[in-house]
Amino acid sequence: MVKLYAPLFSLGASGTIGKAVTYSNWKGIAYARQRVVPANPKTVLQVSVRAMMRFLSQAWTDIGSTPQGSWDAPAAATNVSPFNAYIKHNLQRWREFQAPSQTHPAPETGTEPTATLDSAVGGDSYIDVTMTITTMSDVWGMILFRSPTTTFATSRANAIRVIPITGTGELVYTDSNLTAGTYWYDARFITKEGVLGAEEGEVSGTAT
Repeated sequence: MVKLYAPLFSLGASGTIGKAVTYSNWKGIAYARQRVVPANPKTVLQVSVRAMMRFLSQAWTDIGSTPQGSWDAPAAATNVSPFNAYIKHNLQRWREFQAPSQTHPAPETGTEPTATLDSAVGGDSYIDVTMTITTMSDVWGMILFRSPTTTFATSRANAIRVIPITGTGELVYTDSNLTAGTYWYDARFITKEGVLGAEEGEVSGTAT
């Protein structure tokens, strides 16, 4: 990044010239940088990080004032908001393939729900994955994993969605925009206190 004092005959240039150089302003400082076009590929790890980020962002307002208050100290230590401290710390746990936690530090306790991964039924470019939750226990969410091959080990690299669990009963997730073929799914639950549960067992479905 290059700082500018009077770029392009003005004191406030902005925009892109010749699809090569972008001029802008950051905190009152004019600068120029090479224009970059985001490729935004949906790699497996990008999908995994976005899935966890979405889950954490949506869950924040519902975790309650006591868990939220536990993030005040780490937030003050790094001069960020409690929400940002909660997101940053839990994404770091996820990078190490650990479950997120509502509170800081993660107690890593809690009981998984009683549940079964029932079926995966395919259709035109999609597969409906069905799970039945019998008892809630300390569950916070469910991580859904997908693989093009059977007998796979669950990991961050094949996590496709983190789904909030809010009650018992049947839960159906539609995995869409699939290329025709057979896919295998597994699931693991996460507790409110940062426990990553055991694999539930594979089911398979075929998208047409």
